[in-house]
Amino acid sequence: MENVTVYLGVATVVISVYALWFYLLSRRLTGPRVLPLVGSLPFLIANRSRIHDWMADNLRSSGGTYQTCTIMIPFVAKKQGFYTVTCHPKNLEHILRTRFDNYPKGPMWRTAFHDLLGQGIFNSDGETWLMQRKTAALEFTTRTLRQAMARWVNQTIKNRLWIILDRAVRDSKPVDLQDLFLRLTFDNICGLTFGKDPETLSPELPENPFAVAFDTATEATLQRLLYPSFLWRVQNIVGIGSEKRLKNSLQVVEDYMTEAIRARTKSPSDDLLSRFLKKRDVDGNSIPKEVLQRIALNFVLAGRDTSSVALSWFFWLVMNHPQVEEKIVREISTVLRETRGDDRRKWTEEPLVFDEADRLVYLKAALAETLRLYPSVPQDFKYVVEDDVMPDGTYVPRGSTVTYSIYAIGRMKSIWGKDCLEFRPDRWLSADGDRFEPPKDGYKFVAFNAGPRTCLGKDLAYLQMKSVASAILLRYRLCPVPGHRVQQKMSLTLFMKNGLRVFLRPRPHELLHA
Repeated sequence: MENVTVYLGVATVVISVYALWFYLLSRRLTGPRVLPLVGSLPFLIANRSRIHDWMADNLRSSGGTYQTCTIMIPFVAKKQGFYTVTCHPKNLEHILRTRFDNYPKGPMWRTAFHDLLGQGIFNSDGETWLMQRKTAALEFTTRTLRQAMARWVNQTIKNRLWIILDRAVRDSKPVDLQDLFLRLTFDNICGLTFGKDPETLSPELPENPFAVAFDTATEATLQRLLYPSFLWRVQNIVGIGSEKRLKNSLQVVEDYMTEAIRARTKSPSDDLLSRFLKKRDVDGNSIPKEVLQRIALNFVLAGRDTSSVALSWFFWLVMNHPQVEEKIVREISTVLRETRGDDRRKWTEEPLVFDEADRLVYLKAALAETLRLYPSVPQDFKYVVEDDVMPDGTYVPRGSTVTYSIYAIGRMKSIWGKDCLEFRPDRWLSADGDRFEPPKDGYKFVAFNAGPRTCLGKDLAYLQMKSVASAILLRYRLCPVPGHRVQQKMSLTLFMKNGLRVFLRPRPHELLHA
């Protein structure tokens, strides 16, 4: 009986101490409500289909000058179950530039993505990352690479995309633009990277083993980030579930890459893989084949999903804002009248060359505005190496994770004004409207990252998107399929869950006017 009394007394003390600690903690934390033992996990699960908007809501309600909140997820998050989430430009500058070395990808991210991306540029830190960054930076600044990209993009548009869309018009059938854009950008980036065209965008819309395996591997890898590491490690050891799919798909990917490297070793071209094959380290050694595989895969991952997703959201927004569509078509018509003359039939015989696309200022503004509202990568994660205090006074302990919400940045009145939720491309233009002017504070817009990790392919991405957008808008008018729901898919990239299904109608030549 005495033992029972002692146990009850100890339990009462423990529960009382925990209740006091939890009360004081819950008063200190900003962000979603926290419940005993489970923290914010129930609210996270309840909002899993709108996770980015949920984070934006919590950041918006955090109050104060800076938008930072804490999400408590016991047993999942490191360091006492806390995730620090922020979206203020000053904090982002601190993370991405000022204390860059203190906020790497970190061990959790690198371990999860290692099987797919190895030590490639998007999955490495420190000297390994710096070497690849310097090498890639030299290549991305060459005119040869720009010309190669232009050739791939224009061939894909003229010989495949237009044929598929013309058939859809003729047969009065809808198309899924997101699927077409994923195929188009995949073919382009594979051509640019390997000099090898997988031809996934063709009238039959075939399944390509490499493309399917790459998608499967990417999705399986993502699951490693969403669940406690011990779960996927057990699956990996036993060989079941997503880990089995990952292993099988990686074998297909590696076989494809091995063949691509063998072909380029025998017959070099002007693609990225051929350029990296020529590189030597300080000791004069060439880059090992297994490292080359991962470097190339990193470029495929970056060059495919981001542009295709951005184009999907762009066309959805344009369909819902006809005045923006009219301005874009008018601008394209003005440029083509100057470069191709007054015969409007010639305007749609060939896709725009990159020099013509360069002049499309308003279209670039519309694409930037799309990325502000629907960034292809809606959030990113950083590992904290040493204890730090961010500009807003938020303390972040070593070993914890800081998440910055790129999606939420574009939805803050304190950052973009009262019209922050409106699709208004003019906010990116100079007062006279003839120049593209990004915000002076570069950390208000980080859709292409910022600081030392700023996207090297940013300019090429804009040119590819402008070429595709103009090629479609000059020839067709789009309208959504009745009843089709556009929803966000919860993944590392902001895909549309159900695609973007549209009907197309020819755009009469007489409606192309300046």
